[in-house]
Amino acid sequence: MADISPSLPQSHAERLDADIARIGAAAFTASSYRPGTIRHIVMLRYASHVSAAQKSEAMARFCALKTSATRNGQPYIRAIEAGWQHSGEQVDHGFEQVFIVTFDSEGDRNFYVGEPIVEDAGFYDPVHHAFKAWIGPLLDAPPQGVLVVDFTSR
Repeated sequence: MADISPSLPQSHAERLDADIARIGAAAFTASSYRPGTIRHIVMLRYASHVSAAQKSEAMARFCALKTSATRNGQPYIRAIEAGWQHSGEQVDHGFEQVFIVTFDSEGDRNFYVGEPIVEDAGFYDPVHHAFKAWIGPLLDAPPQGVLVVDFTSR
């Protein structure tokens, strides 16, 4: 018997790849693309050589994206919350800092994230891209140095 179920991507990353291929980068990164409250959670684990001062600078630079990351001259990040991990549950896996970035649409999130989802530099935020390049050497070896989870707030 033939499989008549719809063909679904195996992962969310594959769904995003399929979406951008179907509608193009301009629509995929538009503020109007899939409106809703999007939470982008980022947790950082630093390499052993990174000082406390460097970690504090990283937090300050990340938080500064709230106003320095712009689209058409206007900030597009609704909010950034940040803090140091201090749970006593002993399941933090060495992550030290947590950031919650809030967007008004998946399009804004897509514009912010850029690579590896959006490859065309004309459709992602150069300020966030530069921040990722700056912080990369401070993080534990990939992929252990960063954990990212996104969800649509209900």
